[in-house]
Amino acid sequence: MKFILCVSLWIRNDDITAFESVERQAAQLMAKYGGRIERAIRVTSEPDDFDAPFEVHIVSFPDQNRFDLYRQDPKTQDFSRERDKVIAKTTVIQGYDIDLG
Repeated sequence: MKFILCVSLWIRNDDITAFESVERQAAQLMAKYGGRIERAIRVTSEPDDFDAPFEVHIVSFPDQNRFDLYRQDPKTQDFSRERDKVIAKTTVIQGYDIDLG
């Protein structure tokens, strides 16, 4: 079963150029394990009482094992230090596809 993540991302210092560079690097690392950013949604409005993320990603991997291998890859772990310079906060929700008919 396809492994799905809904990832919300908040960036530091409104540095969109650095964020997009990190985003491309992450996509390349995920691809090694069959992962991909299925959809990226840039948030355009923020209600006063809601700490809206900068962007929301729907990410998929072929299965949980491939995701775990991606997370354990030393290149991914090294990359996380670079990522942390650009991304202030991340929330991740795991799930799976459903057929709505």
